[in-house]
Amino acid sequence: MKILTFSYDDGTTQDIRLAALFHKYGMKATFNVNSGLLGTERELVRCGVTVRHDKIRPADVKHVYDGHEVASHTLTHPDLTKKSDEEIIEQVEKDRLTLSELCGYEVVGFAYPGGGVNYSDHVADVIRANTGVRYARTTLPTLNFEKQENLFEFKPTVHHFPDWDQLFALGEHFLSLPAEADALFYVWGHGFEFDIANDWNRFEEFLQMMANKKEICYMTNKEALLRAEG
Repeated sequence: MKILTFSYDDGTTQDIRLAALFHKYGMKATFNVNSGLLGTERELVRCGVTVRHDKIRPADVKHVYDGHEVASHTLTHPDLTKKSDEEIIEQVEKDRLTLSELCGYEVVGFAYPGGGVNYSDHVADVIRANTGVRYARTTLPTLNFEKQENLFEFKPTVHHFPDWDQLFALGEHFLSLPAEADALFYVWGHGFEFDIANDWNRFEEFLQMMANKKEICYMTNKEALLRAEG
């Protein structure tokens, strides 16, 4: 089957608008949240632009992400490669359990903070052996739709930001595949990135292009990656 899934990190207040867009176009996403930072307020400078990086409040997690999937992103977004095994377990498992309580269901997904460089085979092995996590996503792009065997160092297809032409080109390629193709299109990013150049309309154009296709299954990361397990 052809599957489209999205994954967005950090649990910022921009997710409120983002989740509403996914609902509007009948799509599902996974939101990776740092429970230890919920309710905090700060700003970031990205590409020379100051954007808000305020986190969703704990009491709002359940309804903001209703209809989507919440996954772990560690308690406080550290570089896990610089942590002891015990610290890795605490950062991941405590976050997972806290989010499970907030959401009312067991959280089983995970995204590495700084997942292009801040993870390793060892970190993945520690998480696999000592937590309830069942899949873990990096940020290293494949730029393809092929199957992957290692669900604890899973690589997304593409980061939506900043190369919009690349995202749309991949979308067009995905749409051109036969309906029976076994293909997974996995898009990831951060909600605050849409505020850098006010790219919300551009992303909505992408959703419009991909929406309402009978041959596409719109899934959360858990549904897409763990479907063989039921």
